[in-house]
Amino acid sequence: MQIRKSFTFEAAHVLPNHPGKCSRLHGHSYRLDVALEGPLHESGPAAGMVEDFEVVSRIVEAAVIAELDHQSLNDLMDNPTAERIAGWIWRRLEPQLPALAELTLWETPRACVVMKKDDPSSRSG
Repeated sequence: MQIRKSFTFEAAHVLPNHPGKCSRLHGHSYRLDVALEGPLHESGPAAGMVEDFEVVSRIVEAAVIAELDHQSLNDLMDNPTAERIAGWIWRRLEPQLPALAELTLWETPRACVVMKKDDPSSRSG
């Protein structure tokens, strides 16, 4: 079974290698969808759940949103493309959310990157 939770953050960036307007400072209202996959917990506080949505929220807010919201992404990573931002997020979440199966990072309402657990990019820097 899979669960999903969405988050939003605002951030600015410059893509220094881009031949177009993205080579200038600009910002986005990002939406992050986090998907966890696995069996339902049999007992404990998350009994009957893949994971408690509150636990997911607490982890994502602390590890990702607090770090990225209203920041210049170039201060955190080189050439912060949507793909590299998704990889950065994956590496921050995976140790705390072992059931992490997929991330979808929406840079605009019509453009996103999807990273899945078996994607080699989720393991590289």
